[in-house]
Amino acid sequence: MKIAGSIVLREWSDEDLKPFAEMNADAEVMEFFPKLLSPAESAEFLESIRARFAERGWGLWAVEVDGAFAGFTGLSQPRFSAHFTPCVEIGWRFRREYWGRGLAYAAALKAESFAFDHLKLPELASFTAAINTRSRRLMERLGFVRNEGDDFLHPSLPEESPLSPHVLYRKRNPKIAVMP
Repeated sequence: MKIAGSIVLREWSDEDLKPFAEMNADAEVMEFFPKLLSPAESAEFLESIRARFAERGWGLWAVEVDGAFAGFTGLSQPRFSAHFTPCVEIGWRFRREYWGRGLAYAAALKAESFAFDHLKLPELASFTAAINTRSRRLMERLGFVRNEGDDFLHPSLPEESPLSPHVLYRKRNPKIAVMP
């Protein structure tokens, strides 16, 4: 697939807040999240992303395409407890107008490279609501593998929510030998 646009992963700027908040208020973008975010919630989320960068030097990067804010991709540590935590998760969210151009794939490859080559992580995890087929296809395209026995009910969601059943995908760092 040809990737349209020049992609840059970078730290966040104050100018990103408006398009970030618009993205988080878009019902189609947020279809597989519990709710749309208000402008204040988006501002709070952005501040938490910046705080993680200040703590660790890495996190969820703003993705810029041809000079414009397109979304985010990067690495995070889930704040809930599950059978696979602690771990480092790779994730993404893009504005609708950037869908279907291979940008999430290209940006995720850059984040994965940072995780495996710079941080030397042995593994990355990625998870989503079981019904989120778009993200699942991207995980599979990136080479992440699902073990159905790892699927889980998201502990932050009511069990009866259609978003609660989650699938877990993992990818091992090919440069780190697996111990027997």
